[in-house]
Amino acid sequence: MAALETVTAPLVIRFSADTEKVVARAFPHPEGVVYLDLFWHHSGPAETAHLIPGVLHGEGPWRVGTARIRVLGCASTDPYLQQQYIPWRDYLNQYPREYPPEEQIREIAIRLGCRI
Repeated sequence: MAALETVTAPLVIRFSADTEKVVARAFPHPEGVVYLDLFWHHSGPAETAHLIPGVLHGEGPWRVGTARIRVLGCASTDPYLQQQYIPWRDYLNQYPREYPPEEQIREIAIRLGCRI
């Protein structure tokens, strides 16, 4: 598929058999993977950037530690995750100029220690 840091589509992180979370972005980090929550740009990195420790494997889906990361499917594929995703999608459609450009997102990831 692609290198994780190049994927701008919403991602799903499966932490365990019963815990999945939709996230905005994810980047390789020397200690694992750093992911950004939906609406991450409304708060600081301490609240919205999280490290999953482990070694990153794969080209989509990806694995790190015991977590699995994949691109969010459509409403038919991932109906139970749409409640998390739809407010994010609607926000991005309504306020596209409020979301940081890709270059700025990558700079933030680099400041967080990510490998890009």
